[in-house]
Amino acid sequence: MNERQRARRPGGRSARVGAEVHQAVTDLISERGYGNFTVGEVAARAGVADSSIYRRWGSLETLLTDVALTRLNAQSPMPDTGSLAGDLRTYAANVAREITGPEGVAVVRLAVALSSNGQQGLQAGDDLRAERMRQLQSMLDRARERGEHAPDAFGVLDHILAPMYIRVLFGMELTPDYVDGLVDRML
Repeated sequence: MNERQRARRPGGRSARVGAEVHQAVTDLISERGYGNFTVGEVAARAGVADSSIYRRWGSLETLLTDVALTRLNAQSPMPDTGSLAGDLRTYAANVAREITGPEGVAVVRLAVALSSNGQQGLQAGDDLRAERMRQLQSMLDRARERGEHAPDAFGVLDHILAPMYIRVLFGMELTPDYVDGLVDRML
């Protein structure tokens, strides 16, 4: 491959294929809901072979977990504003924006559905929650290192994230004032 070809493919073929597969999954969840499509349909939508998906992800549940984590990490990264209040407000606002966006409900439904789909689904859901909790814990640990009183990660999950997810799942609005109020009550 020459330099000119490389310049046209930033990230390379693997990154492009990964992005196309992720988009195909998100589109299919938006259109059909979780559990209503196969690896073959994802592959066809992404323009890749089924074997490419199995080789890279191993199973549909592992792929779905990767899609959910990738979206969460890209859209709702763990902020570091210098204060717990700033971190929680920024994080909550990012999550609210992500889950109310065009594909947000699909990602929330995916995360919920993974937990109720057999042993592989349970493991995928556990992996998704464990990684997100690890990230939350790192934000809270930074606050403690600064001398701030910080809740545990489950407190953030119960008092900030869960109410937002429930509202989105039931078609209720998430206003900035509501999201800030969740953080205020947590603190």
